[in-house]
Amino acid sequence: MQKLQFKKRELIERKGRTVKRYPNLNTVLMVEDFLKKHGDIPLSISEIKKRLPKQVMHQTLKLILEYLWKSGKIIYGPKGIQWIYAEPEHLKKMLEGGLEI
Repeated sequence: MQKLQFKKRELIERKGRTVKRYPNLNTVLMVEDFLKKHGDIPLSISEIKKRLPKQVMHQTLKLILEYLWKSGKIIYGPKGIQWIYAEPEHLKKMLEGGLEI
């Protein structure tokens, strides 16, 4: 009997679109931190790409922004993208007073 070998697919289907790569956690956190620090003014996607500390592919950035939007951390408006999420105060206090493991 001949063994069938399946190659891992590089492309992942997502709602009719193909995504070549998903962002790693460091990239998501970098974009999130950038938007938190610059949350006072709306920024366009091209402006965000220019001002990020490291280069991010356009498709990857759009995927990250979609995730942040769905999780209620940013809004899209006619003037651009803006950070809106505020950490609940009780969580901040709990983390500050907690024990480090």
